[in-house]
Amino acid sequence: MKLYGIPNCNTVKKARTWLTDHSIEVIFHDFKKNGVTKPMLENWCKQVGWETLVNRKGTTWRQLPDEIKNNINNESDAIVLMLEKPSVIKRPILEAKQKILVGFDEATYATVCEK
Repeated sequence: MKLYGIPNCNTVKKARTWLTDHSIEVIFHDFKKNGVTKPMLENWCKQVGWETLVNRKGTTWRQLPDEIKNNINNESDAIVLMLEKPSVIKRPILEAKQKILVGFDEATYATVCEK
């Protein structure tokens, strides 16, 4: 399993704590240090849709000029934005058992992660 996010994000912290408390080992991938790739984003978009991946409630999105926000209306534009500004990706993203979980929900993590 692999968890993607930013270490100082509160939701990522909650997910990491939950995983540790349940003795579930994951590899952590820091978006800011390790970046994201186009194939990675394309795969995630196929599984959950680009609309789910772009965090329109976060600080990064809110700080974007309206011209940029108004032009994000398809997968390809969203991928370009997420490559340029990985902080706009909703976090955390957990790859587990051929599934992609976006955000953190204890019940969903319990269903997918626990043995």
